[in-house]
Parts: sequence; structure tokens; C-alpha cells
Amino acid sequence: MILIPDYGSGNPMSVLRMFERSGHEAIISADVQDVERADRIVLIGVGAFNQGMEGLNAGGWCEALHTAVLIQHKPIMGICLGMHLMCKSSEEGGVKGLGWIDADVKRFDIPDGKLKVPHMGWNILKVQKDNELFDSNEPEERFYFVHSYHAHCFDESDVLTTTEHGGSFVSSFQRRNIVGVQFHPEKSHRFGVALLRRFAEDF
Repeated sequence: MILIPDYGSGNPMSVLRMFERSGHEAIISADVQDVERADRIVLIGVGAFNQGMEGLNAGGWCEALHTAVLIQHKPIMGICLGMHLMCKSSEEGGVKGLGWIDADVKRFDIPDGKLKVPHMGWNILKVQKDNELFDSNEPEERFYFVHSYHAHCFDESDVLTTTEHGGSFVSSFQRRNIVGVQFHPEKSHRFGVALLRRFAEDF
């Protein structure tokens, strides 16, 4: 079972539909006990870092997710804010993140003003290490981004892909069973469907 925790942030239905298009069933649940039954977890999120962490804490998700991810090693994917929450902290807020990845979240700093913030639209990825999620034979694999903040990884071995926007930034990271993506697979058409299928079958 693929679980999409409903902790009050984002639009879980769009992710659910993309899993259905990929040929896999997922459930949306506000019941933290469903973490125990899940084989895989997708942590979505849209909005502010502080509000995201408040939602996880209020729903009792943090302890259950720590157990599932760090002890039971269940595969988990964080999308956009969900990726940020996996980090240690964010410039967007003053609370601590889940801390699964040795990374902080920083706002884009593009002083010349030639590029807009938020970074919005389609962009390509540069794969940095071997993995089960991105097709190395597809150089034009494109995904849809909407964000003003991005993860800064202190351990370069965690960097899975990078993308250019006023310089190179981490567009996805991976450490063992933990993967975070900055873009939105649920808005990325066939590339997003393929990614979620690989997450469900191969990761």
C-alpha cells in the first residue's frame, strides 16, 4: 500500500490520480496508524515550512514517520514542501525539520534580477548518481517546478539530481530509502507518471 498522509497541506488528490495513471493504488489518510500498514509513503506539501511541521506534529505523524523511515526503512518520497520537511531547517521558518537529510533549505538568491523567483515552469534534471528513479537514457526528462526555496545538501553523496536556475540547485536528493524531489511529479505529465511508477515498483 502507498500512503499519502493527509496532514493539512497540499492537494493529495492530484498525487493519488497520478499513481492511478501509473497503474498503482494509493490511499489518502489522516489516520496516523495507517503508517504501520504502508509499504511506501509519499509526503506531499505546499506552503510554508513552519505550517507543514505544525501539521505533522499536531497529527502525531512525526514519531510514526521516524519509526517507519529510520527504523523500518520504508521507502518514502517527499514532494516540494515534503522534501523540505525532510531537511534539518529552513530559512522560511524558525522550527526544526524532520532532520532525515543533512541539509538546510534556502531561498533563491538571484541578485541580477534576470530570473524570477519563484522558479516556475518546466526544467530538466542532471542526474548526479546511479539510481532507480530517473531514466539515464532520457536526456530531456522534464518536470514542473513552482518554488522559491531549495535544499542545500551538506553531504554531496545525497544529491540525486541538479537543475539550473540562476545557478545549479538540488532538484532531488536520496539517502538509502529516503528521496525528495523539488518538482511536482503530479504536474509533470508522462515524466511524472513514469517517476511514480518507478518509485512504486523499483525503489
